[in-house]
Amino acid sequence: MSDLTDLTIAESLSKLKSREISPVELTQAYVQKLNDNHKYNAFVTLTAEKALSDAEEAEKRYANNTNRLLEGIPLGIKDLFCTKGIKTTACSHILDNFIPQYESTVTQNLLDDGALFLGKLNMDEFAMGGSNETSYFGPVVNPWSKNTPLVAGGSSGGSAAAVAAKMCAAATATDTGGSIREPSAFCGVTGIKPTYGRCSRYGIVAFASSLDQAGPICKDVRDCALLLNSMAGYDPKDSTSSKREIPDFSLSLGKDIKGLKVGIPAEYRPDGLNPEIASYWDKAAQILKDCGAEIININLPHTKYALPAYYVIAPAEASSNLARYDGVRYGLRVDGNGLDEQYINTRTEGFGAEVKRRILIGTYVLSAGYYDAYYLKAQKVRRLIKNDFDNAFQKCDIILTPTSPIEPFAIGDTKMLENPINMYLNDVFTVSVNLAGLPAMSLPIGLSQNSLPLGMQLIGRAFDEDTIFKAAYHLERGANFVRM
Repeated sequence: MSDLTDLTIAESLSKLKSREISPVELTQAYVQKLNDNHKYNAFVTLTAEKALSDAEEAEKRYANNTNRLLEGIPLGIKDLFCTKGIKTTACSHILDNFIPQYESTVTQNLLDDGALFLGKLNMDEFAMGGSNETSYFGPVVNPWSKNTPLVAGGSSGGSAAAVAAKMCAAATATDTGGSIREPSAFCGVTGIKPTYGRCSRYGIVAFASSLDQAGPICKDVRDCALLLNSMAGYDPKDSTSSKREIPDFSLSLGKDIKGLKVGIPAEYRPDGLNPEIASYWDKAAQILKDCGAEIININLPHTKYALPAYYVIAPAEASSNLARYDGVRYGLRVDGNGLDEQYINTRTEGFGAEVKRRILIGTYVLSAGYYDAYYLKAQKVRRLIKNDFDNAFQKCDIILTPTSPIEPFAIGDTKMLENPINMYLNDVFTVSVNLAGLPAMSLPIGLSQNSLPLGMQLIGRAFDEDTIFKAAYHLERGANFVRM
């Protein structure tokens, strides 16, 4: 039998239902890949024994024809999702050995549908980073690396790398400013950030509450549809959760896109854009055009303000959210002479450099005398960016852009590490989507001259993931990207 880890979720489910393979066989195949691929540092906590035990229960369900939507499918879980009885650290020293007594809504939904968890995945500390180099457990290595270890993208680098290296069938991830889409592009896999409110944030360690959104990273578009169907849904425990009905996203796949209007924003093609990425952008537009779509030019005039607005709003929310880590109730505690010194010692030792940087920025922009000048102004810009998308979607049905302006770079690249702004600039094509609360998907379009994957992004109207899936299905087939 061929390698079972080559199968997509859809293919695995088909073979499980027909009894060609068993859940135990499938899980054992992924556990073997886990054992063979420690070099990628994608997992920080393993629960393989529990997964194999759950696979035995899944076999009984298939035998009794009581199998559920994702019965017996082995997944990896980003270490930002609280998992009951399983260590959850957000890859930060300050949450060393924190074991939640409850399950996040998203992971509970997956468990209820029969999925198995192989373990927790590496990520940038508290999801703050674009290369997965800020993790307390060290950087994730991109499986596409050859002689030089390359970054897997962030913050969901462990999720993307694990899927690319076939260490799990798919993975959960989160996206605050591109953290599903950028690592998906860097690792040659497919990921969707759904509309804000589609997936509950309950039980997800908070970074920036008005921007964070959970989503899947998978091998292909169909698997993203299957996983998002399970992950999404209204949750009364999350006040920002949408009550909108969840459509069956897989029904959009294969639908005709004749007459679909695809917008190409001029602002996303500045002078100096990598010509190779620009060429693949043209190729992606042509693929959709050949399928009957209409390509039109649009404008998103406030795009140039998206990055500065994001890097005011996100750190402001982070500084508030991370105030709870004080060494008193849970996680790391470093004692001192008095409570204030304990706070200082714990947070000094517990937080990494990037997290400290964002806390300081956030505290500054929220402080008296600067709130109006920075935070309030950034929120006004956010509204203008949302208006830009609203205006654009009066002319088009979906927007096509590159996912990232660069290909994966070397771990420890001094240009990125010595000037954090260079790292922030990599989010130029992704942060606007989070500021506007829109859905967007990244899927691989081809390889660079260095044989590294490049991704394209499809952006849709709020709660119109259906159109994204419909277009992505055709783009995926036209690109004919060969996974690892």
